[in-house]
Amino acid sequence: MMASLSKYLRCSGSALVLSVVFLSVPLAAMTSLPSTLQAQGIGLPGQSRNTPLEINADEGIEWQQKTQAYIARGNARAAQGDVAVHADTLTAYYREKQGGGTTIWRIDAENRVRIVSPTQRAFGDKGIYDVDNGILVLTGNVRMETDTDRITARDSLEYWEKRNLAVARGNAVAERGENKLRADVLTAHFVKDAEGKSRVKQVDAFDNIVITTPDEIVRSDRAVYDVETGIAKLTGSVKITRGANQLNGEYAEVNLNTGVSRLFGRGGGVRGIFTPEAVGKPANPGSRDRNTTQGAQ
Repeated sequence: MMASLSKYLRCSGSALVLSVVFLSVPLAAMTSLPSTLQAQGIGLPGQSRNTPLEINADEGIEWQQKTQAYIARGNARAAQGDVAVHADTLTAYYREKQGGGTTIWRIDAENRVRIVSPTQRAFGDKGIYDVDNGILVLTGNVRMETDTDRITARDSLEYWEKRNLAVARGNAVAERGENKLRADVLTAHFVKDAEGKSRVKQVDAFDNIVITTPDEIVRSDRAVYDVETGIAKLTGSVKITRGANQLNGEYAEVNLNTGVSRLFGRGGGVRGIFTPEAVGKPANPGSRDRNTTQGAQ
């Protein structure tokens, strides 16, 4: 019987249904700069705890009993509920449970990785989901898209389920419409609403930060973005550039909803460089007027 099952798993076009549970991964929230985000869950999904994982592959599924792995090759697809993971190769590693049965503890996705839900899409060259620790990592040409948002990262896009964190590393860029937030590292903090759905409360940005809007460019060493208020608080060598005009300080508040920027100084005050013919002109001709104010602490 075991030999027959192994033969079936290697058949072309075969499918395997595994009763295994995966957790929701709300990565999309990092990408929304100007308004509140509602994460819908993406990754190897957390549907019902009783929902099975179904794996399909054009070239068949191989069961390696010695290494305790299922390997699906050729346009492989793992689906649970309404979320699916696509890749050239999917490998699911399992272990025996005490009292009988097995449980999946890791899934690797290699080449042309695509994670699709009804509201979100994530892409990468490779994906690793650590089921035990609730960590999903996408690497290589990483990007995530929704109908309104987009995030890209050079190195990796991670979701830490137990810590309620999502992290984009390496020249990470989050954008919505004409607003962009760029940093070496972007970290999104999740909370759950009254309905139990995850949403992003705060986004932290670290090192080489650049916020770009239609009217100005803001640079700093660190930023904390409050999703609910739309206010980004920036610290460390803050520079606000608007056309040929520039303000320098140590602390700034940029409201991405209203377009009002406030710059403050610590000790040395605030320094402004204004070009007469550029005063009052927006950074981009034809863009809407925005206000920049300055103060001192």
